[in-house]
Amino acid sequence: MQQSNALIKVIKQALKQHGFTYQQVAAHLELTEASVKRMFSQQQFTLARIESICQLMALDFTDLLRLLEQAQWQVTQLSEQQEQQLTEDLTLLVVAVSALNHWTMQDMLQWYQLTPTECLQKLIKLDRLKLIELLPQNRIKLKVAPNFSWRNDGPIQRFFQQQLATDFIHHRFNGDQECLLVLNGMLSVSNNAVFQRKLKRLANEFNELVQQDSQLPLSQRHGSSVVLALRDWRFGALQRLLRQDNPS
Repeated sequence: MQQSNALIKVIKQALKQHGFTYQQVAAHLELTEASVKRMFSQQQFTLARIESICQLMALDFTDLLRLLEQAQWQVTQLSEQQEQQLTEDLTLLVVAVSALNHWTMQDMLQWYQLTPTECLQKLIKLDRLKLIELLPQNRIKLKVAPNFSWRNDGPIQRFFQQQLATDFIHHRFNGDQECLLVLNGMLSVSNNAVFQRKLKRLANEFNELVQQDSQLPLSQRHGSSVVLALRDWRFGALQRLLRQDNPS
């Protein structure tokens, strides 16, 4: 029973990661949305329906089993307290982000002003946080799931948002490996939701490419940051021109 519960949880996580809603699943299975929600809540799935949902996500059933295996021992998110520990120790945070990007301990020693003892101490802390498993010869094995993420509005996200406001955006973005797109328009609530799903799928594609390149030597990989954001926003000059009794 626990195995089947875990499988259903993995299916839900995969659907969310791929940006699919209950409504879309229902349309694919030719069922009502209420029936699909009931299937998930009661955890009653036939093998044929599981395979059909996999087809919707362009996954093989073996991919789903692999995700299930990974989910049983991998971390998807840290606690608030664990993230706070990282933000309170900048060196620990740098080592953590480097490890998550598949750096070896030797890579870190070559790039950062760290002694072997200092680096090892930070890696031991990450092992205790369950982010990594420190293997013999100080090899690093990640213990995070493919869908690992920092907490929404958590200590890490707030830390990087501060850096985003003061450092990342203040740039010309005119290099060969740089791109800045600013889009403005008016969307309905339904199409806003559609675009958000597309952004999530694009984020998944970025993560897949990162995973694909993780086996390359560090000299062939470059730190790349992407910000995908969407909100109802009017810039200051426009806001000042609005009538107080405007229809909105």
